[in-house]
Parts: sequence; structure tokens; C-alpha cells
Amino acid sequence: MNMDSTLKPVLATAAEHAPAVDADGRFPSEAVSALGTSGLMGLPLPEQVGGLGAGPPEFAHVTAELAEVCGSTAMIYLMHICGAMTVLASPPPGLPSLPSEMATGRTLATLAFSEPGSRSHFWAPITQAKHNGGDDVRFTADKSWVTSAGHAGLYVTSVLSADEPGTVDLYAVQAGRPGVSVTGSFRGLGLRGNASSPMCFDVTAPDTTRLGPAGAGFALMTETVMPWFNLGNAAVSLGLARSALKAAVRHTSSARLEHTGQTLAELPTIRARLARTSLQLEAATAYLQQAAASIAAPDEDTPLYVLGVKALANDTALTVTDDAMRVCGGAAFSQHLGIERSFRDARAGHVMAPTADVLYDFYGKAITGQPVFG
Repeated sequence: MNMDSTLKPVLATAAEHAPAVDADGRFPSEAVSALGTSGLMGLPLPEQVGGLGAGPPEFAHVTAELAEVCGSTAMIYLMHICGAMTVLASPPPGLPSLPSEMATGRTLATLAFSEPGSRSHFWAPITQAKHNGGDDVRFTADKSWVTSAGHAGLYVTSVLSADEPGTVDLYAVQAGRPGVSVTGSFRGLGLRGNASSPMCFDVTAPDTTRLGPAGAGFALMTETVMPWFNLGNAAVSLGLARSALKAAVRHTSSARLEHTGQTLAELPTIRARLARTSLQLEAATAYLQQAAASIAAPDEDTPLYVLGVKALANDTALTVTDDAMRVCGGAAFSQHLGIERSFRDARAGHVMAPTADVLYDFYGKAITGQPVFG
């Protein structure tokens, strides 16, 4: 298939509704529906389950393109792919049709990992699952910042294992189950349409809805979730940054100082800042592409790419969107250029778990031979 021709109508739909999604803080249902009918919800899933069989480079490309027009849509898409790939890595035997449902867009997936008590340390849930007679487990998990809360059909949910003390289990919890509820609203600085609300999972989970054997959750989090999430989150950050830079170039190339007849781009200070910003973005984009290629064909450097790509992209997006605001001045401070939306949306990636600062620490541990999670 031609990826860009498939993506084009989705981008048009997302772009059309993005201003209202941001202004009203509403879920981008039109764009998510367009993604579902396009087949892109199954982009990296295998063809056997209805997916497109693409890899990390294609995923990074699509996610970045979505972020250029609507950061909220891109974030929802990223979390769906993360949930889908985690389920695919260890399919729960009690839900055999789930991979196909996610690949074809019939079920929107997301992750429910972070808890108020463990905060950004998403890999360390504090909710303890307990056996509820037989092999079923019972847990009451309060989860914070659940993307697509109330809109997803499937929540990949983490708890402390009832069978292997001190370890983590992941369960595929369907939205229609009793005890699944959204417990608050989301009104964020940026990404205001991604419905990243707190939820409570007061549920009984059959053993057949667990992903993998008992105690396998941490490995799934670090070996499946982190590569896909960090790569996709980096793509979102750089897509937002590219949107802001393009808008800044357009504005400074056309806006004039009437008393001199010059465009803003004819001022050396403006040109120099745009040049530096563009080079920073291109360098980070090249690193993103290298990371995607490494994740697609893992080697000894892949763990470093997984740790580094999100942190680098997050910080690059902060710098690029800030510079776009600065060179456009008051025009960027208003809403008609769209830069202030990219500026606000770009602030989210840096604080999403694992945060950029945590990843810098992990990367430092890795290059100095220390245990990353030690």
C-alpha cells in the first residue's frame, strides 16, 4: 500500500477538527474514526490478524505526520499501538479475537499503568492483585493519566502479581466490564483532546485475560512497551516541533516591517535563530530514524536508542517550539498561527513516564555499565 496516500485523508480530517479539539478539550472522534477505517490502526500488526505488517520506521513516520496536524490524535494513536503490540507479544488466551479487533480498528486500545502512588515510575504499580477463588484475581487499581479514558475498548492494566510476589502482571481489561470507570476529568495545558483522565479498575480478572505467564509484566513493559512508546512519543514531539517551525518560517517570510519594507526573515537575528532551530530538529529527526531502524532490527545499540530517543526528542521539541514563539512574537502568542498549540502540546512529552530526566539517568547508567533499573 501507499502509506502517504492512505494517511492523507486521515490528516485532512485531523487537521480540520484539531482547533476545536484543542479549544473544547474534546476527544478527536472524527480523526480516530478515520484512522480506524484507513487500516492504520493495524499498521505494525501482522497481516494474519488484519494488520499491515509494517515496522517501527513506518510507525514513527505516521505518528509524526499525525502530530504535525493534531497532537491529541497522535497521542491516542501511539497509545493504541502500544496496547496492541503488548497484547500481540503475549495474547491472552481468553480473548482470541482481540488482535484482529485492534488491527482493524474495531477496538481502540490504551495503557493503564501509572498510579498516584508510583507516579511517573510506570513500571512499578502498587496495586496488589489477590486470588478471588480459583484462578481469577481481584484488584482495585486507581490509575492516573489514562489516555483515551472512557473512549478505549481495551485497557492493558498493570498490577502486582497474585502468584509471583514482587513481580508485575498485565491484564487485558475490556471497557464494558463492571467496575471500570473514569473517575475524573482532564483539562491539561496541552494535548487537551486525548482524554488523559484518571480511572478506577475495581474488577475481577480471569486468568485467561492475563498477558503471558505470571510475573511477566515487567518484561513486557520494558521489552515491548518502552521501545514502541518511546519511539512513538519521540515522533509526536518532533511532529509538533516541525509544525511549529513550518509555521514560523511561513510567518517570518511574509510578515513585514512596514517602516523598512523588510520581512522578519530578512533580519539576521531571525534567520540565525531559524537556522539553528532547523538544524536541531533535523539532527533529532535523524536520531529518530536511526532509533526506528535499530528497533526494527535489534542489535547491541538498540537499548541505548530506546532510552535516548524520547529524551532527545522531548527536549528538542521544547527548544524548537520556544524558538518558534520567539521569532514570531505577538503573532505566535495569539492563536491564528497555531504555534501556541504546538508549544503547549510539546510540553507534555517531557513529563510523560518515563520522563526525559529519568531517561537521561537510565541512559547514563547504561553507558557506565550500571543496572538501568537497579
